[in-house]
Parts: sequence; structure tokens; C-alpha cells
Amino acid sequence: MTHPIRPAGFDHIVLRVVDKDAMIAFYRDVLGCEVNWDRPELGLTHIRAGASLIDLVTVDGKLGAVGGAAPGKEGRNLDHFALAIRPFDEPAIRAHLAAHGIRIADEGPRYGAEGEGPSIYVLDPEGNTVELKGPSEG
Repeated sequence: MTHPIRPAGFDHIVLRVVDKDAMIAFYRDVLGCEVNWDRPELGLTHIRAGASLIDLVTVDGKLGAVGGAAPGKEGRNLDHFALAIRPFDEPAIRAHLAAHGIRIADEGPRYGAEGEGPSIYVLDPEGNTVELKGPSEG
């Protein structure tokens, strides 16, 4: 039997940031990435890094405030990381997670490196959020 979860690589990572402009300048001007989509209403900027995305989430924005304090000694910088899952057989993935006693923390369509598609959030044993990201639905 083929394993139902087959990572194809990283879809995106999410960094919590204090100075969005400085972070955009670094990834754009220093590393050669492009701003893919700026979503100020969420405090979220998608930066294209090849086939993947680096999402910058401002700590005082709608999404970033959920993570608590700003990055530093007492705050988290990494919100979650997403693995691109191919194929994305959702019923098989759900059954596999349940068989291992893994609770789904969140789910639903989300925007990623390939566009909007299905995603399932789970927590690893140390509380890190891992997103299992399906391909674009469009």
C-alpha cells in the first residue's frame, strides 16, 4: 500500500515580522525574491521564492496577533510550515491521521505557492503547526 501522505517539497513558510518593509526589502533586494501578493487587511505579504512562498505576517496584523509576542526571546518567529502533498487524496490522508491519533487542528482552502487549494493543519509532538497543502483547485 502506498503511503497516503507524500511530501513533494515545501509549499510555503510563514515568518512573523515586526518591520514588514525591512523584511520585504531584504527578500526582494538582497535575495532576489518578488512580492507575489500584498494583503494589508490581513497583515500578510506573499514573497515568491522559486516554486515556493515565504509569507511575511506582521505581528500586529489580523493573522500575526494570534501568535502572541513579537519574534525574540519570548515570541515565536515561525508561525507554521506547509508541505506540498502530491497526490492530495483527502479521505486517505484523514484516515491515516486518525489511525495515528492525530487531530486535525484546522482545515479549509488556503492560498499557497500554486494558488488556492485544500489544506489540513496538524500539530507535531512539540506543538509546531504543520500544514498539509494540496494543489491549486483552479
